[in-house]
Amino acid sequence: MKNDELLLDILKDQVVPALGCTEPTAVAYAVAKAKELLEEDVEKVDIYVDRNIMKNGKEVGIPGTNEKGIKVAAALALVIGKSKYKLEVLKEVTNDSLNDAIKLIQKNIINLGLKKDTNGLYIEVAASSKNNTSRVIIRKTHLNIVLLEKNGMPISSENCETEVENKVSIRDRIKEFKISDLKEFVDTVSFDKIKFINEGIVMNKRMALDCFKYNLGIGIGNMFKSDEGDIENYAKAITSAASEARMSGHALPVMSSAGSGNHGLVAILPIAIIGEKMNIQQEKIIRSVTLSHLITIYVKSYTGALSPVCGCGVAAGVGASAGITYLLDGSMKQIEGDIKNMIAGISGMICDGAKVGCSYKLAISVGAAIDAAKMAIKNIFIPDQDGILSESVEKTIQNLARVSNEGMSSTDDVILDVMMESCN
Repeated sequence: MKNDELLLDILKDQVVPALGCTEPTAVAYAVAKAKELLEEDVEKVDIYVDRNIMKNGKEVGIPGTNEKGIKVAAALALVIGKSKYKLEVLKEVTNDSLNDAIKLIQKNIINLGLKKDTNGLYIEVAASSKNNTSRVIIRKTHLNIVLLEKNGMPISSENCETEVENKVSIRDRIKEFKISDLKEFVDTVSFDKIKFINEGIVMNKRMALDCFKYNLGIGIGNMFKSDEGDIENYAKAITSAASEARMSGHALPVMSSAGSGNHGLVAILPIAIIGEKMNIQQEKIIRSVTLSHLITIYVKSYTGALSPVCGCGVAAGVGASAGITYLLDGSMKQIEGDIKNMIAGISGMICDGAKVGCSYKLAISVGAAIDAAKMAIKNIFIPDQDGILSESVEKTIQNLARVSNEGMSSTDDVILDVMMESCN
């Protein structure tokens, strides 16, 4: 079926490995691209990012280092970054390359500024060498290059979309479907075509287990793990531990969802853990995780790649909850009711940047996802006209996006101001 192939293409585009937080990593990707265009040693780099990239890059650990921040990611990209690795652009980091990166930062060749007059995800990198200049612009999603330029002349690339504001990305084509279409796809698609989803389960569990093994983070995962016999607490433990390790800069990739590694942890791990603990067949677990990814992507297509609200709750949490309801043999009515339950309960969680504390927000999101699913399975639904809920689940998601994008338009500015004041 043509629609099946489109949804498979969306999954393969939006469910990809990511090393480190995706915001500084996306900047590193753009810097690596700009460096490669120059074909000479870089002498200066000017980076301009939107407020969400700035917010999410400020306090997050860079994989394989004890350092934090966008400038470190950019400097490492100049030393060892390869754009062909995409969201794993920094995977070849070593102690030597980190030392070289720190020296570049000390030379003040990397300038980082806020792009105030833009909406949505925006990264611009202008680089110069002895004989050449280059420019790279990314918009809307983390790897979506809209402009490549060398010495003032645009150049074409098979990975480069034209700079047209209303161009529909493959992610946004998910808006062509209803939630019922996504469930029907998960019900009927050949299992062989979605087996690759299991890679994310393996990858993300490995990150969590490393957190326990090496005592990474601040101990949130270990706290929940102390009651390992409780399935719900163990699901929180695994998910929050994986986030602690990742936000601390542990040098393992995770499988992302809709452009975010933490979204990928929430979209995948609770379903996998609950399914395994309940001895549910692997195929059913993978189909449930597939639905979780699709609904996460669906919500993000409306809220945008980055927003003032925590996507781990309102996007991946919604996806995970729907996936859990599906895992427990929930009907279409129960899945739709579950989504509304989640949106009614967790829609106010703000995003105040990527950091190790996000692991607690992930635990909260997992807890809410499980509760919303249990309510739906028992046919307990928040009434349609409560708050921002609508009779249609699709309209409810659109209402959530409107509140986030229109109603909270100044929230990110205030959050970033508060965060920057704390540095002074």
